[in-house]
Amino acid sequence: MFEKYMKLAIAQARKAIGRVSPNPMVGAVVVKRGEIVSLGYHRQAGSPHAEINALKKAGKKAKNADLYINLEPCCHYGRTPPCVNAIIDSGIKRVIVGIEDPNPLVSGKGIATLNAAGIITQMGVLKEECRKLNEIYIKYITRKVPFVVLKIASSLDGKIAARSGDSRGITSQKSIRLVHKLRDQLDAIMVGIGTVQADNPLLTTRLQGKMGKDPVRVIVDSHLRISHQARVFNSDSKAGVILATRKGVSAEKKEQLKKMGAKVVSIDSADGMVDLKKLMLALGKLEITSLLIEGGTRIVTSALRAGIVDKTLFFYAPKILGGQSAYGITAGEGVEYISQSLQVQDVKVRRYGEDILVEGYINDKRLSW
Repeated sequence: MFEKYMKLAIAQARKAIGRVSPNPMVGAVVVKRGEIVSLGYHRQAGSPHAEINALKKAGKKAKNADLYINLEPCCHYGRTPPCVNAIIDSGIKRVIVGIEDPNPLVSGKGIATLNAAGIITQMGVLKEECRKLNEIYIKYITRKVPFVVLKIASSLDGKIAARSGDSRGITSQKSIRLVHKLRDQLDAIMVGIGTVQADNPLLTTRLQGKMGKDPVRVIVDSHLRISHQARVFNSDSKAGVILATRKGVSAEKKEQLKKMGAKVVSIDSADGMVDLKKLMLALGKLEITSLLIEGGTRIVTSALRAGIVDKTLFFYAPKILGGQSAYGITAGEGVEYISQSLQVQDVKVRRYGEDILVEGYINDKRLSW
């Protein structure tokens, strides 16, 4: 019974995917004598939380009812007042929670406040599903860096572009639509300057009906070689552009690009390149909680070497490009032994049109590359 209503709370929370950053996705269900009284979810940062929306709809029916929420209710003043106060005032008898909020301002304190008020609490219902739902929030709130998704589109033989550099049309339209959904759901997208120079991409979200939001465009450009004519500067998108460069780059170049509307972030270098670990810290300070890497060979290799990738999405198209000169997914020497390889876990395999998507998580952060 608990699981049935928690699944409904999770479904409510998902309605706001990509819209609540830097907050978590939260859904709430008020149930009384086995009957669903009301539903609610947190729609966007700064707006009322899921519990408040559900309780408002329930009105007097909330008295002696059960409240199901996928995340521990807040007990501090942030952009909105504490939810625990509203829960106590509503007369709710029991609160069933998926997971504890990892935010140090809340962690365990919300439940303790409810218990002190005489409200019965039940923790850990569908906890794994609840954790996965808010995997972005959990990483960001505990480590202050974005959750990083690495997306690759390649041929069956692991090539992301032909030897000419042509990469368009490797994967199917169905796969491309999924990638645009990801852009809509995540805070930012990152590529290297090589990709900008080769493809001149917009890096915007293009869904049917012109729906969706554009991610912040992050371009790793160690020497600020980007052209002022690049399409990221000359589109209708309101999403910002962040140029990540090394410290010591010409102040004049920085000022020129700032006049183009870009935010220039100077990062310490690692082996002559932008230190991606430190870049993640800088993006975290800008409240970027999630990042999609759609890079070329160089940025993909650097991201894996730096150990910043959390989730991988590899789209394999039924094509074989062949040739040593074609662009591979990664570069460099790679590992010497299989035992040194990065381990991809919790792997799922799905079909998208003619393509095969291999999805997984990298939990091994050893710098073995």
